[in-house]
Amino acid sequence: MLNRTGISTPKAQSLTPKLAGGPERQLRKPSPMSLADLRSKYRSTFLLSGPASKREVALTFDDAPDANFTPKVLDALKKEGVKATFFVVGNRVEAHPDIVRRMVQEGHVIGNHSYSHANLPKLSNSAFREEITKTDSLIRTYTGYTPHLVRPPYGNIDEDQIRWLSSQHKKIVNWNVDSLDWKGLSTEQVATNVLAHVHPGSIVLQHAAGGAGEDLSGTVNALPEMIKKLREDGVKLVTVPELLDISP
Repeated sequence: MLNRTGISTPKAQSLTPKLAGGPERQLRKPSPMSLADLRSKYRSTFLLSGPASKREVALTFDDAPDANFTPKVLDALKKEGVKATFFVVGNRVEAHPDIVRRMVQEGHVIGNHSYSHANLPKLSNSAFREEITKTDSLIRTYTGYTPHLVRPPYGNIDEDQIRWLSSQHKKIVNWNVDSLDWKGLSTEQVATNVLAHVHPGSIVLQHAAGGAGEDLSGTVNALPEMIKKLREDGVKLVTVPELLDISP
């Protein structure tokens, strides 16, 4: 009921049925955009592939360097005369500087994969930026350039982080062909995962190092066969900057 001032009294309010789902202030909370939404919104910054008009494919390798699998990947690429793109983890760069020097000497491109391989959306702004800038500094020590390419660990990133990276003139480079080599797959399985899905402009995800106990022998051993079949199909293997026509 209304009192003399025309304001509803508690008794009158109690007669109004409750909202079954609860008050909007409890449920209408902003939800982060999905990775698909982010890729759609930031097409020029958040990239999965290159132009399909170019009969080129970029092989990329995450989580390097280590002292076991990274040299084997480098050996395979050197034997085949292929230049690739390595997204390196900063604290591993500190642990294996000689391997990073080898990457640079053999003509590979180095990109930023964070300092500690953190799940970036879980970090504060300051912690996120430190993950990137600290690794940038390490990469610059060995390459002479500050990398424009960033690949977030697990492919995960949020909108504020994309905006900041864009302000720093960086490109976020994920992939559209996943070897799934981190599952410890066989040589045949890794090769099939790549060759069955690759097409002109593809960016292929593989790993040149991994977590504790991960076996990447499949990806090392699959490289010669993959490279041979791609070349037989008239595909040129290039670095990500070559594929995208941008500076490293």
